[in-house]
Amino acid sequence: MTQGNAKAVNNMDKFMNYYVTGALVILICLLAFCGQVKADTTQSNVSGSNTSIDGGYESTTTTTYETGSESTSTTNNTTNSDIKSAPPTAGAPSYNTMTQDVCAVGVSAGIQTFGIGLSGGKHVIDENCERLKLARILNDFGMKVAAVAILCQDERVFESMIQAGTPCPIDGRIGKEAQALWSKYDHERPDYDLYVKRMKARKDKEEKIARDAALIEKKRLESELKMTKELEEQDKETAKEELKNLKKVR
Repeated sequence: MTQGNAKAVNNMDKFMNYYVTGALVILICLLAFCGQVKADTTQSNVSGSNTSIDGGYESTTTTTYETGSESTSTTNNTTNSDIKSAPPTAGAPSYNTMTQDVCAVGVSAGIQTFGIGLSGGKHVIDENCERLKLARILNDFGMKVAAVAILCQDERVFESMIQAGTPCPIDGRIGKEAQALWSKYDHERPDYDLYVKRMKARKDKEEKIARDAALIEKKRLESELKMTKELEEQDKETAKEELKNLKKVR
């Protein structure tokens, strides 16, 4: 490259630099100028709500008459519009039990508002279903006492066995031995809370019966005492009459 060509290239680079710098300065000035300009229309968006404020128009008219007087009229116009739309629907997830031999139930729920939406789900174990399946399998294996024992974990089955006079197995004991152990360790009963409530109700009932019986006995004793006093008074009156009669005879 010759010296003349190199100088021409340098001059071209300087020109391009000046051109780019000038364009940037102009662009910055335009942005600054636009940032100071206020729009007559404002828009605010919220989930489920669309609010538009239009207006801000101001009109001023001045009229000068020949006499030198002036008439000025100013008009302000502001228009507000508020548009609300329905929120989107929250979709609850789907939970399947996968197989028929699983004692699990899928539960899901969802809620949606204008601001936020939530949804969720989970599997819930059906303990009664598990208990029935386990008891059926144990019974098929010939473990009948074990099958009854696992069913007795349900407080309804336990109560029905007690009412039938065949208490549930405990510590390898059945029959009267099991009944004695359940009476000794009653806190291990699956229906302990209901059992305590029932025992308290029975105790209150027995105390009420005892109070009523004591009141009846007290009234009976008072009645007998009153009757005894009346008989004693009658005996005294009879003795007095007999004594008067004897005196008259003499």
